[in-house]
Amino acid sequence: MATGEQQQQPHFVIIPLLAQGHIIPACDMARLLATHGAVVTVVLTPANLARVQPTADLISASNLPVRFASLPFPASAASIPDSCQNIDLVHSLELFTNFFLAMSLLQTPLVQYLRDQHPPPTCIISDQFQPWGMYVARELSIPRLIFHGFSSFALVAMRNIKDQAIYKSLTDPHKPFLIPGLPQPIQATKAKAPPFFYEETPGYEKMAEEALMAEDTCDGIVLNTCLELESHFIKQLEDVTGKKVYGIGPLPLANKDAASKAVRGNKPSIDELQCLQWLDSMPASSVIYVSFGSITHTMPPQLIEIGAGLEASGLRFIWVIKQSELMAPEVSKWLTEEGFEERVAGRGMVIKGWAPQAAILAHTAVGGFVTHCGWNSVTEAVSNGVPMLTWPHFADQFLNEMVVVEVLKVGVPVGIQKPITYGEEKTIVGRDVVEKGVRCLLECGGEGEERRGRVRELGEKVCKAVEDGGSSVLNLMKLIEIGSNK
Repeated sequence: MATGEQQQQPHFVIIPLLAQGHIIPACDMARLLATHGAVVTVVLTPANLARVQPTADLISASNLPVRFASLPFPASAASIPDSCQNIDLVHSLELFTNFFLAMSLLQTPLVQYLRDQHPPPTCIISDQFQPWGMYVARELSIPRLIFHGFSSFALVAMRNIKDQAIYKSLTDPHKPFLIPGLPQPIQATKAKAPPFFYEETPGYEKMAEEALMAEDTCDGIVLNTCLELESHFIKQLEDVTGKKVYGIGPLPLANKDAASKAVRGNKPSIDELQCLQWLDSMPASSVIYVSFGSITHTMPPQLIEIGAGLEASGLRFIWVIKQSELMAPEVSKWLTEEGFEERVAGRGMVIKGWAPQAAILAHTAVGGFVTHCGWNSVTEAVSNGVPMLTWPHFADQFLNEMVVVEVLKVGVPVGIQKPITYGEEKTIVGRDVVEKGVRCLLECGGEGEERRGRVRELGEKVCKAVEDGGSSVLNLMKLIEIGSNK
C-alpha cells in the first residue's frame, strides 16, 4: 500500500463475480462508499448492467459519484455464448471453466479503461472469485482488498478444515465430523462444507491457486457482516489469515428508501406497489415468504411438493418461482390448469420471476422466510427480524445454515442433508415436511416465540451497526482512509 503523505479523493474500483448474489452487494457497497465521499466504479458487462439499470438510475438521480463500467464480454475469446454473461445463465457444467476464463479476460480492457479515469483509481475491491483483480492493482500500483460474499463463520470453518487436512482422511463425503477450532461443537460433512473454489475439481486447479494467492497478498478482507452479528468469527478470521477484516454490513441496509429496496438486484416481475398493497392487507407477522435465490434451480416434482405443502398449511404466503422453472410444462399446468393458484387465491401470491425481496422482507406482515441460506438472504432476514426455515442447496449455504440454526438460533432446518445441484435433485422434500416447517416458523408460544424474540433483538443490533458511530460505519471510514492514500 502506498504510504505517501499526499491525500487525494478516494476512487474505489469494485470487481464483482458476475452473479446476482455478488453484483447486488457490490452495488450496495458502491452506494455506501459514495455516500461517504468516495468515487466508485463498478465493473460489469452489458447484460449485467441492464439487470441493475434501475438501481444505477436511482444512484445517478441521487448524484452519488458511482460509475458503471460496462466492458464487452469476451465471449468468443473464451469459447462461450455471449448470452452466458451471468452465472445463472450458464446451464452447462462444461461451460463454467469458460465462464471464469471470460471474466479473467476483462483484465486488459479494464486496465485500459481505468488509466483514462479521473480521479485515478486508488483502491481495488475484487471478489474472491475474481482473483485477477490482483494483477490490475499491481499494474496501477494501488492497494487491493478482497470481498468475500461468505459469512465469516463459513470462511473460518473452511479455513480450519483445510488447515487440519480433514478431507485427506475422509472417504465418505457424507460422514459427519466436528469442525475444528469453533467455540461450540458443530458437525459438518465434506458435502456440506466443500473445499474452497473447486480446488479439488479437475480443470479448476489454476483458478484455485490464483484465488489463494490473491487472498495471501491482499491488503485486507471486506465482508457483508458486522461485529454485532459475527464478532467472534471476524476476530478468528483475522487470526487465521493475518489480515484486517472490515465488516461493513449488513449491506442490504444501504437501501434506505422504498424505491431502492424495490429494484435491488433486478427489475421485479411484479408491480411492487401491488405486492406491498397485498401485504398491507395482511395481519402482522402472518405471511411466509419463499424464495431460493437467483442461481438455484428447483426441479418440477419439488416445486409441486412445496406448493402442496404451502396449500395444506392454510397459511398466507408469497412464493417466488423463477422463469426458468416455469418453462417446465408440468409446473405451469399444475399452477393454472390444475387450479393451485385459484385454490390459494386471497391468501397466497405466486411471483413468477424476480421479486422485490428487500421490500417484502422489510414489511411487517412477513413472519417467516423459507430460504436457500445464501448469505445475502440471511443478512436481509436478520436485518428485518424475520426467522428462517433453512433449505440449503450447495456451496457455503450449509455453513450459513449452521450460523442461523446453531449459532444464532434464529431458524429451523427443513432437513436437507446432501447438496442439491441442477439436474441432480433426487431427494424430494415432501409436502408434509414443508407444511410442518412453515407452521413451525409461525407457531405461537414456546420455541417459536423465543426464536422470534431473538431475531428481532438481533435485527435491532445489526441495524445500529450501520448508523453513525456503529461498527460497520467505522469500518467503512477505515476503507475510505485506505483509498485516500496514494
